[in-house]
Amino acid sequence: MHFIDTHTHLSMIESEVQAILDRAKDVNILQMVNIGTNHEDHPEVLMTAKKFYPKVFCTLGVHPHDAKDYHLAKDFLLKNLKEKEVIAVGEIGLDYYYKNSSVEDQKKAFIEQIEISIDHNLPIEIHTRDAEEDTIEILKPYKGKVKGLIHCFTGTQWLADEALQLGLNLSISGVVTFKSADALRDVVKNTPLERLHIETDAPFLAPIPHRGKKNEPSFMIETAKKVAELKQVSLDDLAKQVQKNTLKLFPKLVPL
Repeated sequence: MHFIDTHTHLSMIESEVQAILDRAKDVNILQMVNIGTNHEDHPEVLMTAKKFYPKVFCTLGVHPHDAKDYHLAKDFLLKNLKEKEVIAVGEIGLDYYYKNSSVEDQKKAFIEQIEISIDHNLPIEIHTRDAEEDTIEILKPYKGKVKGLIHCFTGTQWLADEALQLGLNLSISGVVTFKSADALRDVVKNTPLERLHIETDAPFLAPIPHRGKKNEPSFMIETAKKVAELKQVSLDDLAKQVQKNTLKLFPKLVPL
């Protein structure tokens, strides 16, 4: 049994990376994708992936919070997307909850990074919060041209249906274990298993029974147990399928 955490922020976890990897290995989470968000963390994100490859891969992209500073990250992004450790452009998208960057800046950065991903034949990891309609409207013209996932999916069934129709997959975080997440559990039940991934979004959103703690990849096993329960499959069968899904979506990710 071998799980892959498709979305984690190793630099934000207050622990040595090797210790994080060791704890994850104890519960069969053997690989993870370290996520870039802005010009400040990109060098460290890539360095960590290079140091711990092939247990750690990474993405490079500008989070909607930092879209106003997208220009500061663009050169590093373009220069390093061909590195073997960089398997996707992300996380990118729209966030209308905080609006740390203007809607105009967010849309501009999102669109440009989608086009960069196409140019480099890389999938995307999408962040969307309180921006479902605009997210889909931006993605529609790229149907069949871009692959990717909506990370930490917590949206509506409408968003799930639209994303799946566009060829995107859904990545499920520890939120699925929360008592208040009945709607998300229904989405998971309604989504084909071959279109699902599992992630932590560490250090955020630790699953039950770890709520209140800083999340880390080893905790993802609790999310996997819940998804397996919802999909009515064994944990081993879930691991095999989501690994297959992840390797298909991220061709540069080399399995152990």
